Amino acid sequence: MAEIAVRQADPTLDEIRLQLAPEIAVAAVFDGWSETALDSAAQANGIDPDVARFAFPDGAMGMIGAWIESIDRAMERAFTPETIAAMPIRERIRALVLFRLKELGKAEEALRRALAIQTLPQNIAQSVKNAWSSADVMWRLAGDRATDYNHYSKRAILASIYAATLAVFVEDETMDKAETRAFLDRRIEGVMRFEKAKARLFRDRETFSVVRFLGRLRYPAR
Repeated sequence: MAEIAVRQADPTLDEIRLQLAPEIAVAAVFDGWSETALDSAAQANGIDPDVARFAFPDGAMGMIGAWIESIDRAMERAFTPETIAAMPIRERIRALVLFRLKELGKAEEALRRALAIQTLPQNIAQSVKNAWSSADVMWRLAGDRATDYNHYSKRAILASIYAATLAVFVEDETMDKAETRAFLDRRIEGVMRFEKAKARLFRDRETFSVVRFLGRLRYPAR
């Protein structure tokens, strides 16, 4: 029975991945997203390196994906419904993106290396999937419940904003990443203007009568 109890207490491979991911990122600053970084993180956490390697069969992209997921989880813990409810929607999105950047900034060189790996042709599809997943988490935390085409368009737009902001972030040497913050604010403002224009367009379409339009084509006004 004692042996069974110990086995039940053992972490799952998914739990090991999430536990090790932040420390792999720290090690990747010096060792890259490599087995050396993985072994270092495993030893620091008292996990058998062979077990750790078994938890990451997909190599560097698996490690990067686990790091991204660990940040998603941290964001979910930090932004409870009560925490975010009083914020306007643009401030919710801004706060969520800035939170992610702060977490990524703890291992900025690892982020640079991760972005280089993610842009390799064989990794593009998985990178897009990771970006979509993070955008989905952000929108859900922001309170979005859309189920129509807006569900997809919002996530696609936010994923593109986030990717562009990351590109600025890794090159930003201004105090407190001021250039990144300004860039993010401009992109969010642009999206908000687009959403308002789109809302007006659809309101106009709702008042449009197909029957009246066809009638005018057949019997033009004199």
